[in-house]
Amino acid sequence: MAVGLIDDNVLDLFDQAFFAGHEAVGQKEIMQVGWVYRHPVDLTALRLFHRNLGSGLLGRRIERSPLPFGRHRWVSDRGPTDLEVADHPRPRSELGEWFDECAYRPVDPVGGPGWRLSMLPLDDGSTALSLVMSHYVCDGIGGVIAVTEAILGHDRALGYPPPRSRGALRAALVDAGRTARDMPGTVRSMVAAAREARRRRDDPRSATPHGARPSDRDDESVVLPAVIAHVDRDAWDSTAKSLGGTPNTLAAAWTTRLAERMARKRGEDGLLTMQILVSDRTADDNRAVAVSLARARIDPADVTTDLRPTRAAVKEAITAFKENPDESAHMAGLIPFTPQSMWQRLIDWAVDDPDQPTILSNLGDVGEVVTRPDGTQAEYGYARGVNQHFTRRRLERMGGHLQVLYLSMPAVGKISLSILGYRLDGDNSRAALQEMVEQTLADFGLTGELD
Repeated sequence: MAVGLIDDNVLDLFDQAFFAGHEAVGQKEIMQVGWVYRHPVDLTALRLFHRNLGSGLLGRRIERSPLPFGRHRWVSDRGPTDLEVADHPRPRSELGEWFDECAYRPVDPVGGPGWRLSMLPLDDGSTALSLVMSHYVCDGIGGVIAVTEAILGHDRALGYPPPRSRGALRAALVDAGRTARDMPGTVRSMVAAAREARRRRDDPRSATPHGARPSDRDDESVVLPAVIAHVDRDAWDSTAKSLGGTPNTLAAAWTTRLAERMARKRGEDGLLTMQILVSDRTADDNRAVAVSLARARIDPADVTTDLRPTRAAVKEAITAFKENPDESAHMAGLIPFTPQSMWQRLIDWAVDDPDQPTILSNLGDVGEVVTRPDGTQAEYGYARGVNQHFTRRRLERMGGHLQVLYLSMPAVGKISLSILGYRLDGDNSRAALQEMVEQTLADFGLTGELD
């Protein structure tokens, strides 16, 4: 195979950074998509859907460079040979627990498989489906695209080589050549890194001495309480309009209200900080992660009565992000040269965020195809991100955690809110989180079915 073709499967630098940084601290991020059918499913069609998933963005895994400073590469991996079907039905009341069980079973973006599709019959005649995928293979919008293409039978034809198709010597020579060609960009990144280091000298998070903290790898993992709320789409849209906003603005306002209820940290001005994930993925984009973070400061005082201030705050945050891109983009050339110890420090720096932001992932309107994995319309659908190794030590340093993923499903007529929440001081049961979610919906005159 020609070198030019081999280079087509090189990971984007930020994909490599996302993977390497999390690997250094033992963090394992996954994406999960779920469906619930109230009518019988077509098992033959589901198996075809399963097979088609291996022809899209999920049909790959990461192969590390043999060089410590080399670029990692994508190789083909169609995934498991068949979907997993549970042997026995479970009570409908255990659906949320089953989704959690699926989410916390390991998937491997390097050794494979990087994804898994599971099916569970429920005792009320319903059927649940769970698709779990490594976040280092695909992000939320990428997952929506992968599912949609699999349902439609579209082959993305990525053309990645099979695993270990390069001999060790050839792999080292090709990767060394790539590093040499990238060197001008690497030098520019070194200059940008020096400038950024000077800028951050006074940041209190940069004053932590080397080795001051033990590794999160050996700390106790915590399963965060998770709740899925299904809200009538028409009611959601009507509420947004009556409050002077859009459905997306209502998602930010609702998340702010929940953050207030969970006593997330406020600034001296009384505002809550929210990190909003903004996708920049295009239809032919093969990156694993194609998102950026816009940082909004929102006043929780009027979110239940007037969405205009929230809308203005979100718009200002996104505008500021577009006009002032993250300085780290100029340092991308250093990513392959970053040692594990430095990745650990960088992740520590990100965790020690004094604003303790709430995270909002807004997938928006996902279209009408994605809720038809067997060709017929599921009654419910949802998506969420899960960290499979959230440690108690990290949660304490973060001041707890709150993450909301919002999506709108026109064919189902539902809004899905997937919530992961943890308070340092308080009841961290699923029941307690469900109660707060119900109360927050009621604050906006809304109700929902909760799993």
